[in-house]
Amino acid sequence: MHNTKGNDMRQIEISKNDSGQRLDKFLTKRFKSMPKSLMYKYIRTKYIKLNGKRCEIASRLQEGDILTLYIKDEFFEAVPNEYDFLKAPLKLDIIYEDDNIILLNKKPGLIVHPDENYHFDSLIARVQHYLYEKKEYDPEAENSFAPALVNRIDRNTGGIVIAAKNAESLRILNQKLKDREMKKLYLCIALGRFEKKEALLVDYLEKNENKNKVYIYHKPGPDRKIIKTRYRVIAEKNNFSLLEVDLLTGRTHQIRAHLAGIGHPLLGDGKYGKNEINRKMGYKWQALYSYQLTFEFTTDAGILHYLNHRSFTAPDIWFTSYFH
Repeated sequence: MHNTKGNDMRQIEISKNDSGQRLDKFLTKRFKSMPKSLMYKYIRTKYIKLNGKRCEIASRLQEGDILTLYIKDEFFEAVPNEYDFLKAPLKLDIIYEDDNIILLNKKPGLIVHPDENYHFDSLIARVQHYLYEKKEYDPEAENSFAPALVNRIDRNTGGIVIAAKNAESLRILNQKLKDREMKKLYLCIALGRFEKKEALLVDYLEKNENKNKVYIYHKPGPDRKIIKTRYRVIAEKNNFSLLEVDLLTGRTHQIRAHLAGIGHPLLGDGKYGKNEINRKMGYKWQALYSYQLTFEFTTDAGILHYLNHRSFTAPDIWFTSYFH
């Protein structure tokens, strides 16, 4: 028998939302204050067992597995009385919701995830607050999962963001996003009128992390990534064009920088656009919106198969009225 003096025995049952992940991943999420080296030692010395047996860091957890832990009490953090996400407003604009996902219409100005200037309001915090109130998310009942966003949109851009309510949906949607099995269309207002009313632009983009800015080149280079942007002009008025854009690659600031690179920056864009025109027109955010999402699954979508071929559109895009 081990000398487990000072360590209490606790047991954790692996839930559906925890299953499928490696033991070390799970422990890192569940015990945030436990040093990695100590976690490995606990596993090596059988202070952490899986179903009563010795386990490996790479052991895969299954629903119903029992972890037995002889570890210091301090790692079981006291449950907070107040969750940070409860400080976020309950204000959400929901386009679609079912048992697995929510499609949200994010307005410009709202951040999707907390950043260093965070003051308790972000889209993910609002989603967690909303699901907590609906009794669909209870942090105390979860070991490692929290509702999460699948895609992200810049603070000053509006559009459709997908939230996953359970771990299985999150895993599937992350794969679909990576393999481009979802089609996202954007609307934007660009300066000037286009010679070609429809075109596929192919160039190269280089990111400058320090400036949080990207640069467009016509030729490949060491740190440049290929970008493909398809646009078509939907409407024209004065010296402005309303475009529908299909991003065939999803790089940072791609639409904004790519269109600016061909001499048609977005209206309202302070970084790649023309500030005197933005001021004159009174646009404080770039006129860009991820307005349509279509699920185009080409591989198995498991519990989300019912979403295949469904298309969702955001209503009332704030800048399109200019062309009416």
